[in-house]
Amino acid sequence: MNPLLKVQVLAQRAFGSSARQLRNKVPEAQKLFQEDNGLPVHIKGGTADVVLYRATMALTLGGTCYSLYWLLFAAMPQRKA
Repeated sequence: MNPLLKVQVLAQRAFGSSARQLRNKVPEAQKLFQEDNGLPVHIKGGTADVVLYRATMALTLGGTCYSLYWLLFAAMPQRKA
């Protein structure tokens, strides 16, 4: 069998209608995020969302502090005594 024909057959199998069907998880996520439980929406997803949120905030604050330091001190010309 021609190698290119093999690739074509494999591609048809992978993307054809006989491939496994994925379950629609959107309705479950909608219920979770629309639930009124007093949590902000950015942490309703659980522990992974909390960790991602805190890491994002730490990187944002760190980058802001670094930018301000560089702008105020490192970019200034040095005075000669």
